[in-house]
Amino acid sequence: MPVYNEAAVVGEVLRELRRTFPHVVCVDDGSSDDSARICAEAGAVVVQHPINLGQGAALQTGFEYALQDPDMDCVVTFDSDGQHRVVDAWDMVQRIRSGEAEVVLGSRFLDRRTQVSALKRVVLRTAAFFSRLSTGMDLSDAHNGLRAIDRGTLSRIRLTQNRMAHASEIVNQLADIQPRWVEHPVQIIYTDYSKSKGQSLLNGVNILAELFVK
Repeated sequence: MPVYNEAAVVGEVLRELRRTFPHVVCVDDGSSDDSARICAEAGAVVVQHPINLGQGAALQTGFEYALQDPDMDCVVTFDSDGQHRVVDAWDMVQRIRSGEAEVVLGSRFLDRRTQVSALKRVVLRTAAFFSRLSTGMDLSDAHNGLRAIDRGTLSRIRLTQNRMAHASEIVNQLADIQPRWVEHPVQIIYTDYSKSKGQSLLNGVNILAELFVK
């Protein structure tokens, strides 16, 4: 779980998450608030970046930490701001443990539960279209942060894009690794908190920048 200045919500997110997933690693990406302390008090393992390096770097740090545990069979990437649902993450892990897939990618477009603005829908659909062209992976949602990845695949992922471009980089690397993968329907909950931070609009701008300013 990458964490950057989420002290207002991360404690409750972790308390709910740890009821199902007791082993949670939070990578505090140079937060200036009490995020690291709150994560630790909620029972997570906390790894800290001394300065803010971006979500891609935080995920790579988390991957490397998780791979040190010989009993780890898969990881879930989970947002710290309350937008992901624990039940979706659990169902995705079960699809890996059943042997159906090695990678399960969340998609908000496989059902109608997620309320997405018209503009954001266009941006995300455009990103998925370009992703299909560049990788051959027929994804409906190429920029969804909820993923489950098995150990073997995880050990081959090396993220070098520190910031939002890491989402495209993960897809590109999966296209090269060619694991057995599926998409899984998930609900993204756009909370008042995330909207107040402008994350929905900001992520859309970042995705467009990735597509056209490479």
